Amino acid sequence: MGRLTRAELQARNRAKVLAAARDEFAERGFRDAKVDAIADRAGLTRGAVYSNFPGKRALYFSVLAGLAEREAGPDGLRRSSSASGETPAGEAADAGMNDAGTNAAGTVDVGTPGAATAGEALAAFARAWVSRLPLATDGPGRLGMDLMPEVLADQRVRQPFAQLMKLNAIVLGLALERLDGNMSARRRVRIAETALTTLHGASQMADAAPGFAEPFDIVTACAALADLDLGDRWDPPHLPFVPRARPADELWSPPLAVDAVRGEPASLARDGVVAVLGLNRLEAVEEAVRATPPGDEVTAVLVTGDPGELGPLARLALADVRACLRQTLPEAAWPRLRVVHDDEGAVAAAAGVTAVSDGTEAAVRVRSGRVVARADGYGACHAAASAEP
Repeated sequence: MGRLTRAELQARNRAKVLAAARDEFAERGFRDAKVDAIADRAGLTRGAVYSNFPGKRALYFSVLAGLAEREAGPDGLRRSSSASGETPAGEAADAGMNDAGTNAAGTVDVGTPGAATAGEALAAFARAWVSRLPLATDGPGRLGMDLMPEVLADQRVRQPFAQLMKLNAIVLGLALERLDGNMSARRRVRIAETALTTLHGASQMADAAPGFAEPFDIVTACAALADLDLGDRWDPPHLPFVPRARPADELWSPPLAVDAVRGEPASLARDGVVAVLGLNRLEAVEEAVRATPPGDEVTAVLVTGDPGELGPLARLALADVRACLRQTLPEAAWPRLRVVHDDEGAVAAAAGVTAVSDGTEAAVRVRSGRVVARADGYGACHAAASAEP
């Protein structure tokens, strides 16, 4: 075997660190886990750990994101079971999932998703969510049970996390709207926000007081949300004052990308709007969705000034929702919103955004392989989507 290249060696060391960290966090929890112990488990130096990850929290987020993305991957609606939340033989399942509902082969077979109404979709989504929670009879807590305390501990993490939850609610809400049929004008994002709040609360209670809530009650409560009238209207007061997008005529040549909502390659060359959004501005993508003509694509390109720590947090948040959506929605109900993680800034650079931060908000309108309009700053998504083609 020939010598490994520098990139291959770094990739191998990174994989070793992630595997060692997963074991350390599962055994000791986030707070008691030690970077030195992770380095020892990986057979590497402490410096090698920090050369791949900026800190213990970034490593923790990366472990959870990797496990969640594998469970939510496009090749399976079936997941392996393990009491520790890890899968045998190097396979991965989401951190902390219990074994409830597994068959003799140790997998969950959810069948073909086929929700026909918003209520059915919310019930199926909630069932997928609560099936991952620990039972009162389970042993050690979920590998991910320390996530929320870490989010709460740092305002720099809380604000992006809040926006990631907004984005998840937009994705779920748009899917519910597609199931409404002749009620398609009804906005469902606030109902999605309420459902996600209920389910995240159930997760926290399952960690703090296993067995406190009956999972079937949680599913029933989420399904009932579909009939609530929360007065959800789309009328942001700033939209009439947003400056128009600037006309452009430039070749559009985006790099390859993956849609984090569906877990599959995304062609960014189609007509529509590409919005480059920092993690503090994610909810702005709904402005593009509401203003873009039917048939056009809307893509949210997620960028951050801290890809080492906040990048994995974004991947984790989207993968958690994708795992449940894959068990919920028929293909026709998937929202026309795509989300791309752009930690390296390649898609942003193709869109002409060369410097990114968590406050970035810029958008381009694409038509026939060319950028025909540009906008940046507050309201950029609405401006680009509203531009004349």
